[in-house]
Amino acid sequence: MEQIQHKYVEVSGLKLHVAELGTGPKVVLFLHGFPEIWYSWRHQMIAAAAAGYRAIAFDFRGYGLSQQPPEPEKASFDDLVVDVIGIMDSFGISKAFLVGKDSGAFPAFQVAVLHPERVSGVVTLGIPFMLPGVSVIPMHLLPKGFYVLRWQEPGRAEADFGRFDVKTVIRNIYMLFCRSELQVASDDQEIMDLADPSAPLPPWFTEEDLKVYSSLYENSGFRTPLQVPYRTLGIDCGVKDPKITAPGMLIMGEKDYVLKFPGMEEYIRSEKVKEFMPNLEIIFHEEGNHFVQEQFPEEVNQLLITFLNKHST
Repeated sequence: MEQIQHKYVEVSGLKLHVAELGTGPKVVLFLHGFPEIWYSWRHQMIAAAAAGYRAIAFDFRGYGLSQQPPEPEKASFDDLVVDVIGIMDSFGISKAFLVGKDSGAFPAFQVAVLHPERVSGVVTLGIPFMLPGVSVIPMHLLPKGFYVLRWQEPGRAEADFGRFDVKTVIRNIYMLFCRSELQVASDDQEIMDLADPSAPLPPWFTEEDLKVYSSLYENSGFRTPLQVPYRTLGIDCGVKDPKITAPGMLIMGEKDYVLKFPGMEEYIRSEKVKEFMPNLEIIFHEEGNHFVQEQFPEEVNQLLITFLNKHST
């Protein structure tokens, strides 16, 4: 991990924290979800660099060591598109593979739709093709205590999280999101109440990992991360009839709770998702959960490097 280089890049007046490993013209840009951060890609960055790629991951604006936007409550996924292109431009990168996990899949898809000439391929984990505001998830069919709906309410997650230190909040969310069922609170509960504080961390997520995540979120807080993704999901990005013709790969864990979203599993297994990404390869990992790239890094790395090599020019 020591070989990973850290620097700051200014985009739209904000200093963004960037982690980088490897050199050369073939570039992979990693986009994290929540409660993740650049560090979520540590295993994949090392593997990609060893395979001859330049691996770059950054903390989204308002996350970790990246600067907060001046008005976090106005932040949206469109800002992340600007940041991806801005980072590529700053490094003189004309084209890159985009790898997005969880909500990091949204800017990957948006960049591929809006700037196809900049994208060599798109790999996502846990989220099939979707765009903000054009969601295939019928949110009205989800229980009112579902975590996404709860966290969309201004102030509610802040009050819930505020009962604990940052380390406990990150630990709880990781443990909850490891489960294969949807996280739904009853009327007299908050989402943090669903976590079992006595449950041990999974073997693939160490106390040292938790310490790294916690230190980064202690720096940034949760103000922007609650806005993007949760409170900006319904904002239409304005793209009509979207299509990604670049090569794509979707990696889904069979035990990822996202498959329990209404219509999600059918959308993927019926291959309706290929209406938007005709050159998409879909892979299910039998034991994978929502954090499959940290849970089974060697297997995900092999899939990723095989994809990159196949589609590199």
